[in-house]
Amino acid sequence: MRRWGPLTAVCLGTFMLLLDVTIVVVALPDMARALDASLSDLQWVVDGYALALAALLLGAGAAADVLGRRRVHVAGVVVFAAASLWCGLASGPQALVVARAVQGVGAAAVFATTLPLLGSVYQGRRRSAALGVWGAVSGGAAAVGPVLGGLLTAGPGWRWIFLVNLPVSVLAVWLTLRVVPESKGPRGMRVDWAGTVAFAGFAGGTTYAVVRAGADGWTAPATPVSFAVAALALVGFVLAERRAAHPLLDLRLLRVPAFVGVMAGAFAFNGVAFGVTPYLSIWMQTLLGMSPVRGGLTLLPMTVAAMVVAVLVGKLLHGVPARWTVGGGLLLIGAGCLCQAVLDAGSGWTALAPGFVLVGIGTGFVAPTVAGAALAAVPAERSGMAGGAVSTVRQLGYALGVAVFGTVLTSRMADALPHGAAHTLAGGGAGALRGTYGEHALRDAFATGLDGALVAAGVTGLVAGVLVVVLLRPARGERVAVPEPAAAAPAGPRASARG
Repeated sequence: MRRWGPLTAVCLGTFMLLLDVTIVVVALPDMARALDASLSDLQWVVDGYALALAALLLGAGAAADVLGRRRVHVAGVVVFAAASLWCGLASGPQALVVARAVQGVGAAAVFATTLPLLGSVYQGRRRSAALGVWGAVSGGAAAVGPVLGGLLTAGPGWRWIFLVNLPVSVLAVWLTLRVVPESKGPRGMRVDWAGTVAFAGFAGGTTYAVVRAGADGWTAPATPVSFAVAALALVGFVLAERRAAHPLLDLRLLRVPAFVGVMAGAFAFNGVAFGVTPYLSIWMQTLLGMSPVRGGLTLLPMTVAAMVVAVLVGKLLHGVPARWTVGGGLLLIGAGCLCQAVLDAGSGWTALAPGFVLVGIGTGFVAPTVAGAALAAVPAERSGMAGGAVSTVRQLGYALGVAVFGTVLTSRMADALPHGAAHTLAGGGAGALRGTYGEHALRDAFATGLDGALVAAGVTGLVAGVLVVVLLRPARGERVAVPEPAAAAPAGPRASARG
């Protein structure tokens, strides 16, 4: 217990927070029916969690260095557990969205302290082994999420996808307090609160603007106002980072092309690979008539391919330049999304299978190597900052991907259906529309919308892949290679298997 107890405690927290990124996807149609939720509500159920996690991750890490990593970790688990109970008892969509955002706050505290806690306990070969186990647990949580979510939704009900976190949280807190020693960062560290608030405003304002654009249109007053607020917050973030003694992000790193390329690749990765998945789940359950369990199982081709390839990449491609693992993986993911964009009114889920496999293979290349590529692109003393930045942009990419591709989906559906009907259909309300529109019309409209979203995702993936290959081109006589893959375990949806 003394040797591996800390690893067990940390992995319990990691398992929970990554599970909650993926477990929600297959339960969205049941949530929509039970809470009378709209498409925008469902988008925020997914995005509220990812956005809070992304916005506060760097700030939580800095706070943990000052206040104590174990203390912040335990506080994060407690907040996460309380928010999970709130999610399970939510009586309406607004309450669920707020509870999911609070879950993300707790998850940020947990995730930001995970690797520092492991690094303070384990050294040398044991650290490598611990990081390998942690990476496997991360991938396993993401892989189990859709299937477990389907089982719980079809069994005791969707609320249990949140309530199941409570006993795990109690065990994680007890074990952490018992076996994990406290650790802090160097003396004199300060929390960059101004940068944290400004970045949260930028991330939240941008995501809100895209969601409102999908619901009300790009010219509706709320959309440009939200974009303006996001732009002001971004300016505030830049000013805060330039003046901060201990900034969340050293802006000088943005002068390094390789670092910029990795950040762009990490941002695109989670959005492209996973941003359309919630809508695929709604399509399969509400129009193809699949159960939540079967809907979760349809993602197995992608999950299995990603896990197998991630293992092979870790064993066989150590030291291969990151431009090929990250850039090549993004090209495969983009190609996989384009392969899925072949849906019509008569399509079944099997039409997605070849594309799922390609996306899974690409994910297996990118997920275990992208953080290592960021570390290789910056000086050693900035490695912690680089790792946190990768995790942050991955979560932000997922949140924006869900919002942007949802907007593309509904805009394409609106070519065949009235705007309100398109939003109802995309939000899982096919049953309410069947009396007005025929089954064939609904399936055709949803397939058209999905094709548009998948094409947008595919093109984005291809552009991001090319950008990574170009920006990570090393200087003459230099090679940007991927350090230890285990230390770069996934930090986003579906992790190495799917976050």
